[in-house]
Amino acid sequence: MAEQAASEAPTRLSLAGRLFGVLRTVPPTALLGLFGICFFMFFAIFAPWVAPYGVFEIVGGVWQPASAEHWLGTDNLGRDLMSRLIWGARLTIFVALAATLLAFLIGVVLGFTAAVFGGWVDQVLSRGNDLLMAIPTLILALVILTVLPSDLYILILVIAVLEATRVFRISRAVAADIVVMDFVEAARLRGEGWGWIITREILPNALSPLIAEFGLRFAFAVLFLSALSFLGLGVQPPVADWGGMVRENKDGIIFGIGAALYPGAAIAALAVSVNLVVDWILNRTASLKGGRGDG
Repeated sequence: MAEQAASEAPTRLSLAGRLFGVLRTVPPTALLGLFGICFFMFFAIFAPWVAPYGVFEIVGGVWQPASAEHWLGTDNLGRDLMSRLIWGARLTIFVALAATLLAFLIGVVLGFTAAVFGGWVDQVLSRGNDLLMAIPTLILALVILTVLPSDLYILILVIAVLEATRVFRISRAVAADIVVMDFVEAARLRGEGWGWIITREILPNALSPLIAEFGLRFAFAVLFLSALSFLGLGVQPPVADWGGMVRENKDGIIFGIGAALYPGAAIAALAVSVNLVVDWILNRTASLKGGRGDG
C-alpha cells in the first residue's frame, strides 16, 4: 500500500504541474474570460442553493434601493433583484447552450455532408442556407414566434435553426479544405465509408475552428435570446431571464432607478468573457498552424 501511494503521488504532482504549465501559457485576458464563464456557470448550476429568495417571491416594495437585505434592491413588482439575476442566469445560459448545441448538430452534419458529397447535394443545401441567411434573423424569428406557441422548446428550436445557418457555412468551408487532402484520399482508397471519413478524418482536423465558432455562437445566442425576451417574444414572464428583466424594469430608468442595468451588465459581461476565450483559441490555433507551416 505504501508503494502504491508513493507511485500515485508523482502522478498527481505531474498532473498538477502539467495543469499549472498550461495555465501559465494562457494570457491574462483569456484567464479573465474563463473566470467570468465559470462565475456565471456556478450561479446557473447552483441557483436553488445560492439565490436568497425564490424567483417569484415578492419580498418588498417596488424598486427599493440596495440594502443589506436586498443587495441589488427590488424590481418593478418588489421581487429581490439579485435572486432574479441568479435564476435568470440559469435559464438564459440553459436556453442559449441548448440552442447552440442543437445548432451545431444541424449545421455541422449538413455542412460536412455538403462538402463531402458535393454536386447537387452541395448545391441544394448551400442554396437553401443562403435563402435563410438572406432574411434578417431577428425579423424572421419574430415572424415565426408570433405564429407559434410561446413554449421554451419552440424558442430553442427557432434560435437553433437560425444559428445553424452560420454553423453550416463555416463547417462546410472547413470540411471542403480538408476533404481534398491526401490522407482523406488515402482513406477512400482503403475503402473506408463516408461515415468513417467524416468522423475519423475530417472532424478531428476541424475541431479547433469549430470550438471557436461554438463560443461565438453561444455568445450570439445569449444576445439573440435577450433581444427576443426584451421584445416580448422570448422567455415569458414571470419566469426570469436577463432580457426579460431589462424589459420589466426599463421604465425605472426614467426615474433614475438602475434595476434594468444589472441584467444588461450581466449579458454584456458573459458575452465579453466568451469572446475573450474565443479570441485566445483562435490565436492559439493560428500560431499552431504557423508553427507547422514553418517547420
